[in-house]
Amino acid sequence: MRPLRGAVAAITGAASGIGRALAVRLAQEGMALALADCDAQGLEDTVRQIYPEAEGRRESDPLVTTHVVDVASEAAVETCAEDVAARHRRVALLINNAGVALHGDFEEISQADFEWLMGINFWGTVYGVRHFLPLLRRETQAHIVNVSSVFGLMAYPGQAAYCSSKFAVRGFTEALRHELAETAVRVSCVHPGGVRTRIAEHARLGAKARPELAAEHREKFLRLAATSPEAAAARIVQGILEDEPRIRVGADAMQIDRIVRLLPGRYAAALFPMFRRRMEGP
Repeated sequence: MRPLRGAVAAITGAASGIGRALAVRLAQEGMALALADCDAQGLEDTVRQIYPEAEGRRESDPLVTTHVVDVASEAAVETCAEDVAARHRRVALLINNAGVALHGDFEEISQADFEWLMGINFWGTVYGVRHFLPLLRRETQAHIVNVSSVFGLMAYPGQAAYCSSKFAVRGFTEALRHELAETAVRVSCVHPGGVRTRIAEHARLGAKARPELAAEHREKFLRLAATSPEAAAARIVQGILEDEPRIRVGADAMQIDRIVRLLPGRYAAALFPMFRRRMEGP
């Protein structure tokens, strides 16, 4: 998709982390933005990062709009798409970035826990495509970017729900790319490695998991998260501009992808000890 300047991007999960960094980066690229999240205050903080020199600029500048939405609700996403259409008239880039995490082995998480995570990570992505695709179809050039994870390339113990959602995002995105191959809408799937966001801090603890597990996972995540949100955003924008079907973010994502391709049925023996060493620290 070229050029970005003058086009409109809709970003979910824009109140923090990769979503916020993407908003700032795409604003620098000259894009108008429709920013969506369930965190209203976080969205306002993102706008202040885009316009640090003039907090009041947004009131007189229609280039950046905010939309408080729970992406797990199809009705809410549909209403959001209608609002974006009314305020911006068009969308050329959709980034489905909203996501949550859940701590606990499969037997430690409830069915409600599992469905909560899938509702945001997977169904939120599907709803975003469902209701923004008609807007994207009107453009001469458009792009859908769905954020999966390295856990959409490999599976890890204690992450059954999260891996399920991210593998599902990957499969959905790849099928969508094939279906839209002869149209003006390009499709990319993003696979970040460890990125220093608040996803672990805000993760839900499984209904039957040990209470101390949350703190343990946060500490381990921080040891694995080598990439900043800003670096992740720059890599994603590069992937969009170069129309990469699979955008891998971080040296760890590149390494994991290579090992999984080389040892598709036996990657655990190579990867898990490496993860444990990094999580244990020096």
